Amino acid sequence: MKKMILKMFVFGVVAGSVAVLSGCQKNKAGADFYDSESNMYGDPLLGDTPLVDPTVADGDRSLFPPVFFAYDSSQVNPEESGKCEQVADYLKKGKGQGVIVEGHGDERGSREYNLALGERRALAVRDYLISLGVNSATIQTKTYGEEMPDDMGHDENAWRKNRRAVFAIY
Repeated sequence: MKKMILKMFVFGVVAGSVAVLSGCQKNKAGADFYDSESNMYGDPLLGDTPLVDPTVADGDRSLFPPVFFAYDSSQVNPEESGKCEQVADYLKKGKGQGVIVEGHGDERGSREYNLALGERRALAVRDYLISLGVNSATIQTKTYGEEMPDDMGHDENAWRKNRRAVFAIY
């Protein structure tokens, strides 16, 4: 009798677990802030911040030089921080409505890895801009990974140019 009760208890636990787990919906982290078709991210701290409509303002990428990164790194180097400071000063003076920080990587690594690395680079620059006093609601990020290289070469010189974050001011 005890064995039968134990078997029924175990069966009930397993069946209940399967029922509960099969009813759970799986959401990607950040799904509320990420538009997968455009690789565009809104402000991860403010869920109601809309993504920039690319048909309204694509952004001017010629105003500021890109921030370059070391291999496999998303840390803003001290040598590159002055570029972020220029953008922060520009935005704090009200000369632009906002900025899209576009993260890029070189061709080494998988597509998925490089998209994630491009995102981390863009977010690192975004965080630095916020630390400089730029309103977080005016900064959005987008990742291209290895998809839009600046230099089509296949050597360290080309890869160095492709590991970057670009400022699109709108």
